[in-house]
Amino acid sequence: MEVVILPGKEEAGILAADAVEALLRATPDAVLGLATGSSPLPIYDELARRHREQGLSFAGASGFALDEYVGLPPGHPESYREVIRREFTDRVDIDPARVHAPDGTAADIPAACAEYESRIDRAGGVDLQILGLGSDGHLGFNEPGSSLASRTRIKTLTERTRQDNARFFDSAAEVPQHVVTQGLGTIMEARHLLLIVTGEHKADAVHAAVEGPLTARCPGSLLQWHSHVTVLIDEPAAARLELADYYRHTWANKPDWQGL
Repeated sequence: MEVVILPGKEEAGILAADAVEALLRATPDAVLGLATGSSPLPIYDELARRHREQGLSFAGASGFALDEYVGLPPGHPESYREVIRREFTDRVDIDPARVHAPDGTAADIPAACAEYESRIDRAGGVDLQILGLGSDGHLGFNEPGSSLASRTRIKTLTERTRQDNARFFDSAAEVPQHVVTQGLGTIMEARHLLLIVTGEHKADAVHAAVEGPLTARCPGSLLQWHSHVTVLIDEPAAARLELADYYRHTWANKPDWQGL
């Protein structure tokens, strides 16, 4: 696990975009794992800028969303399919037909989840998975207590998560109770996991995920078990890290050729 402490979310977004661009230059048909929420927005802003101003192309790439609310009607502005369309797909040259999301409106949710897993497999797996981290340590919508081997499935949101996400709705009461999310086992099969976390309110979760024990109580701690994880955080999110000075030292002395 590589932990990089940066001055702010803009710098984190730029560095994350560097990793995505390097992947696309080497593998134009790369498979991207797309997250929503506030944390990944600087990444999408920077990638859109590079596409617009520098010609970075996504024409051969495909994407898979981490999760989706259950029960929101098609086209709802806060459905994650719509968020990804608005924040990413419509701003670059990726083929919208190659950007997939779990089906939160399916009549048979388990069957739709199994099909989503199969679709990821048929695409060759995810090359780079963008991730955020919940204030309680959840990844995707794998809430505390989730199986560390879980696959794409329906989950019930905690009240804490619903309150955290209420800022995107008119009220907390409008936040759905259920979601379809890639499981922790699914996420861990991506070849490169890129976690971006900003803000002091995430400091406890960052500490638990990066330096705490591996436990289902903090799903983010499972990242410690992956062979290629990049954690990009700002100074406030790093406030509780006991090894912060070491992370700064290793980043400052990293060989230029190594990349993320």
